[in-house]
Amino acid sequence: MSPRVRKSPLARALQRAATSMTRHAFHAGAKAAGKAVARTVDAMAAPYRPPPGAGDWIAGQAIGPAGLRRFFLFRPAGVRDDERRPLLVMLHGCGQTAASFARSTRMNRLAARERFLVLYPEQDRTANPQGCWNWYDTRNYHADAEAATLMAAIDQACLLYPVDRDAVAVAGLSAGASMAGLLAVAHPQRFRALAMHAGVPPGHAHSAAGALAAMHGRRLPAAEFARAGTHALAPDGGPGNWPPLLVVHGRDDLVVSPRNARAAAAQWAGALGAVPGEARLVQRGARRAMTVTDFRRGRQLCVRLCEVDGLGHAWSGGQAGEAFSDASGPDASRLIWRFVAAQLPGAEGVRRRARA
Repeated sequence: MSPRVRKSPLARALQRAATSMTRHAFHAGAKAAGKAVARTVDAMAAPYRPPPGAGDWIAGQAIGPAGLRRFFLFRPAGVRDDERRPLLVMLHGCGQTAASFARSTRMNRLAARERFLVLYPEQDRTANPQGCWNWYDTRNYHADAEAATLMAAIDQACLLYPVDRDAVAVAGLSAGASMAGLLAVAHPQRFRALAMHAGVPPGHAHSAAGALAAMHGRRLPAAEFARAGTHALAPDGGPGNWPPLLVVHGRDDLVVSPRNARAAAAQWAGALGAVPGEARLVQRGARRAMTVTDFRRGRQLCVRLCEVDGLGHAWSGGQAGEAFSDASGPDASRLIWRFVAAQLPGAEGVRRRARA
């Protein structure tokens, strides 16, 4: 048997110190790793976290030709089941969720004050990895199937919640704006108003390649667009029945060319027989200025075009710190509600509240 080696007191002290340091380092590393995991989980959950608002954030699902789609409905506090309130359908853009779009636009805060309901359908990532609505794929009927599925979600909201079916409007950002336009053209009798924020007008693309060209401002000529089947997109009636349109677009948008805003306004004005008035410059406080052009048929406002100076591809006047949101622009949510309110039954009373 080999002789046992006795360690000196100094060696034993050094060994104990090394063991303690190793143990502390392990625990510190585990704690740091735990915090990193918690931050990662929190960041992944953030886009799906319910937005703030004095009301209910209700989850639901609708099934249609494109499959199943989730939606969330905001119902302001105090709205009774026996009431019939306006419904605004909000379609998010690429890279967004229903909840992140609600936070960015802060539409729920406005809805709580004005007592209207807001429906937020959500794109399934299996249908589009970037979360974009497939507004352009009319050639393969994917866009039509998705539009029909969104209509199923709207029908379900109207059936289950206190919605006034004669007071439904649709709005969207980017791909959501393009899909909103497709819905309004395909089902014009179902919507009192349409608001497109940084979108491509319907009929200007029929494939992914066409969508990129349209986003860059290279759109179909008017004659070819007419041959592409404007009327085919509108089973509920021709272009003359399209709902009034509000267009909001940033002049510095590098993702969707501002030419699309002017194209949408011209397309709607031509369909509704409206003519443009004199453009006016509007600025509130320190917010970005915008040029507003109204298109009217007689005294009826058919199209309002708002071109915002210095705004990129973002929701104008949105929540600071949210993706695709620019807090320094004019408040697009307020612009949309005011425009929608003017088209609703009993609009005069609604307009007075919207101006307050």
